[in-house]
Amino acid sequence: MFKEKKTHNKYSLKLKQSNHILKYGRFGIKSVSFNRLTLNQLNALKWIISKKLKVLTNNRKHFRFWTLLSMNLTLTKFNIESRMGKGKGSIYTHAVYIKPGMILFEFDNITEQQMKNLFDYILKKISLKVKLIK
Repeated sequence: MFKEKKTHNKYSLKLKQSNHILKYGRFGIKSVSFNRLTLNQLNALKWIISKKLKVLTNNRKHFRFWTLLSMNLTLTKFNIESRMGKGKGSIYTHAVYIKPGMILFEFDNITEQQMKNLFDYILKKISLKVKLIK
């Protein structure tokens, strides 16, 4: 098991890939605002999307779904009673900073009507402003 690095910078300065164009699927969900998603929020979103896709496609596993986010931040926290100083604190979760224009999810092998239904459903569940791209 490797040791997690506690970073002070918010995100990596160089992007490994361009993340504003579709790479894998026909449809995508693109962010329009700045925000931060934690690991738990991202896992909940993935679970919600996969459940809704199964309902929309009548339990057929023909759809394809990609998550294009990678965690680039470790969130640390001290105890409430701890004094000032003495370092940084332990890691309690990982997060990702989202910039406008980043593609969060990509979809393939679903119809346009199914994608519109899914996007309307995701819009209610996600905490940031997103738009649908083709």
